[in-house]
Amino acid sequence: MEQMLGAFQSDLSSISSEIRTLQEQSGAMNIRLRNRQAVRGKLGELVDGLIVPSALIMAILEAPVTEPRFLEQLQELDAKAAAVREQEARGTAACADVRGILDRLRVKAVTKIREFILQKIYSFRKPMTNYQIPQTALLKYRFFYQFLLGNERATAKEIRDEYVETLSKIYLSYYRSYLGRLMKVQYEEVAEKDDLMGVEDTAKKGFFSKPSLRSRNTIFTLGTRGSVISPTELEAPILVPHTAQRGEQRYPFEALFRSQHYALLDNSCREYLFICEFFVVSGSAAHDLFHAVMGRTLGMTLKHLESYLTDCYDAIAVFLCIHIVLRFRNIAAKRDVPALDRYWEQVLALLWPRFELILEMNVQSVRSTDPQRLGGLDTRPHYITRRYAEFSSALVSINQTVPNERTMQLLGQLQVEVENFVLRVAAEFSSRKEQLVFLINNYDMMLGVLMERAADDSKEVESFQQLLNARTQEFIEELLSPPFGGLVAFVKEAEALIERGQAERLRGEEARVTQLIRGFGSSWKSSVESLSQDVMRSFTNFRNGTSIIQGALTQLIQLYHRFHRVLSQPQLRALPARAELINIHHLMVELKKHKPNF
Repeated sequence: MEQMLGAFQSDLSSISSEIRTLQEQSGAMNIRLRNRQAVRGKLGELVDGLIVPSALIMAILEAPVTEPRFLEQLQELDAKAAAVREQEARGTAACADVRGILDRLRVKAVTKIREFILQKIYSFRKPMTNYQIPQTALLKYRFFYQFLLGNERATAKEIRDEYVETLSKIYLSYYRSYLGRLMKVQYEEVAEKDDLMGVEDTAKKGFFSKPSLRSRNTIFTLGTRGSVISPTELEAPILVPHTAQRGEQRYPFEALFRSQHYALLDNSCREYLFICEFFVVSGSAAHDLFHAVMGRTLGMTLKHLESYLTDCYDAIAVFLCIHIVLRFRNIAAKRDVPALDRYWEQVLALLWPRFELILEMNVQSVRSTDPQRLGGLDTRPHYITRRYAEFSSALVSINQTVPNERTMQLLGQLQVEVENFVLRVAAEFSSRKEQLVFLINNYDMMLGVLMERAADDSKEVESFQQLLNARTQEFIEELLSPPFGGLVAFVKEAEALIERGQAERLRGEEARVTQLIRGFGSSWKSSVESLSQDVMRSFTNFRNGTSIIQGALTQLIQLYHRFHRVLSQPQLRALPARAELINIHHLMVELKKHKPNF
């Protein structure tokens, strides 16, 4: 029994040592397994990265570039080439096995892509082609160019240079022919250097010169021309010259300028965004590439504008062009296309000096106008002031949309010269009354035109309103002087005496007062009647005449009321003629009958 148990014990101890040995072996095997799995994972990644599947080879060699699978496998090839380059840098020897295959595939892919993109670019050159359609199609394959950039920079540069060369010529020829055809539908009658504000209508020109514009006034009138900068017309479709010619339509220069520059803006924005997206550029690189494509076209457009402006004397057209540019510049900024910023600056640098020069020529023409050479005198509004009113209101109404201080300064100079001119012409009239009628008619006409077009609170409106009020007041006094001058003189003298405390001196004026009371009573009705007729004959604006009559009648009532107050002084209270005084309320009722009605 003892021997049997001893045998068990020794067997158990050997089993225990075997279990420990098995545990140690299991742990070692576990570590080896984990190490092998880790190696397998990394090695698998490496092999997957290096291995070139047959599907990739078939697609690159045989599939047309337009098929989706070619694009997918090209992206795969690009990834593999990048992976091999990375492993080579780490010294992985296996890369040598696939380098040759990848290089051959890369060469094949580059050849196919180069051929495809160049064909697309050459298709732009076909006559009557809408190049925007193949250009938009190219965007679907923008990865092709990215592949070339990463794998064959020389080919990428060749494609970019070819694109720049082709598009540069296309834009230049398109814009040159469009501009030429566009200028054929401009109005035949345009402003010339003699068509200035201060030039008299009867001015003779040279024997060989063209007949002048039918009416110089049209040069200074805005009419419907201002609609070109309204939001609806600003971005309206561009003009089609042959359609306009067929319909015998003609346009002012600013409408042609808008059409030309809207086409330029639209194409430039599209071109800039295409360049950024397809050629993978941004910032200054995108700016340089854009100017390589559009530079010649922009240069040609600037040269054309410069040559046109040397012989342009239409200030309203130039000013509208300035405002078209300011608005297009904002549109380009909203579309996030900064490439045209310098071009807009160059256009404005041509337009502003020309506009200022034309305005200064008009200022000078008004300054040097001799009233004696303007023919017969007339108290009605002068045609030069009418031109000024139309011109000034046109510029003010355009300028209100995007205010500019320089414009206001130039208009201020013009206004000063026109005011001086009106005073010079008024001085030609012999009587003060005619001078005042002329001044009031002109101020009223200018004010009317300005208020119709410009804002009521503009400086010009305020200035002419003050001048009109001052001259109207003076005219009313001039008007009341012949029939009621004696009464005015007496009331002023008497009021002065009363104010100085010398009312006693009024006692010696009984005879004069009696004569004034009787004279007024007998003649005031006929005087007021002739005064009304005189005013309505003198003033071209019926409303203005009406307000002057109302002002005169109001002043007359105030004068008679003051006369009553003087006669109520103790020194004149006992005067018998006071009984003949007309009751002030009765006078007001009677005068109301003379108030003109519309």
